[in-house]
Amino acid sequence: MKVLGIAGSPRYHSNSGILLQQVLSGAKSSGAEIEAISTRTLKIMPCVHCDVCQNGDGCFEQDDAQDVFKAIEQAEIIVLASPIHFMGLPSHLKALVDRTQQFWHKKYRLQQPPLSSSLSRQGLFIAVGGRNGERLFEGAESTVKAFFACLNIKYRGLLAFPSTDAPDQIQNNQSALTLAFETGQKLVAAI
Repeated sequence: MKVLGIAGSPRYHSNSGILLQQVLSGAKSSGAEIEAISTRTLKIMPCVHCDVCQNGDGCFEQDDAQDVFKAIEQAEIIVLASPIHFMGLPSHLKALVDRTQQFWHKKYRLQQPPLSSSLSRQGLFIAVGGRNGERLFEGAESTVKAFFACLNIKYRGLLAFPSTDAPDQIQNNQSALTLAFETGQKLVAAI
């Protein structure tokens, strides 16, 4: 079993990235093969809504997004980790999500499987926000749910950590680190 972690933070050693590594470590301790990708280091152009992909031929833009989608095709569990930027996802991660338009056309217009591999996939969202508020994660979670739905990835839930903004702050929250590690173990055990 393969678990893919996609880190969406623009920061090195980000709180969401630390939590993602904990989830991946938990999955690995349960026997999963793990892979981590950081959108911060990738060249991903935004979707320009040109509709070249509407015939199911994929996106004309050949950049690092294609490699991420190949990695998603090979994984059974996909974990997205992100800070909250203005109630949504950071621009690098959002660009990747928007490039899913090519799969939306395949699935909803052409009635074809969005990905070529027929693996049954599940997804988890890890989100970290600097402030505290009951609606802090709603916008980003809605986007992630739509991303997963478009790719036929069953949404397994959200690990949300408000009031966490300073770099590496999550390192001082042992209960959060333990929860993330145990979540990784549970994700693998459930499949």
